[in-house]
Amino acid sequence: MEQIRNIYCVGRNYRLHAAELGNDVPKKPMIFAKPTHALALTNGQEIALPGTRGELHYEAEIVVHIARPYEPGCALEQVIDKVALGIDFTLRDVQSELKSAGHPWLLAKGFKNSAILTPFQPFSGLSALQQADFSLHKNGEQVQRGNISDVIFDLETILAYVEEHFGLGAGDIIYTGTPAGVGPVADGDVLTLKWGDEEWGQFTARLKG
Repeated sequence: MEQIRNIYCVGRNYRLHAAELGNDVPKKPMIFAKPTHALALTNGQEIALPGTRGELHYEAEIVVHIARPYEPGCALEQVIDKVALGIDFTLRDVQSELKSAGHPWLLAKGFKNSAILTPFQPFSGLSALQQADFSLHKNGEQVQRGNISDVIFDLETILAYVEEHFGLGAGDIIYTGTPAGVGPVADGDVLTLKWGDEEWGQFTARLKG
């Protein structure tokens, strides 16, 4: 895998997902980060994940790769060169405890292999990205389906916000948010990420103690 510099993630960027978790719809992008140790590239393998820290939930997302520093007025095609699908794995029970205590989410979001990533594909522009849905299948059954056109904050808004508050440069990636349908993962579940009818990545979840 090429070197990834920063992993930014957008929380609650689909209205139905915010609703299913009982969260308010944000009025500005909700950004959090994961360490690069969280990255795991899919190639059909088994991927080890925590099995003793409460429920582990999948959150399928479109992931964009940044080719150059963002500047106001830049076209998306100048800044984004590649796109992939990913899963933002979340320890939901841990997250609930952290939220109730007012603590950061890092323990629930940043553990090893929590940022699943398929191989990247060329980015052909936003309109091309809107032409097909992305989906997650668990053991052959579709559990999530979404389209980038349904996000609360669009790509231009996200890029501008991340640049303003954190900086955004070549090698950074952004998980753009998950649609409704998140749910738990069990040991041995086979998870497949699809773009339209095309499989982009698959792996088996192996929950460890």
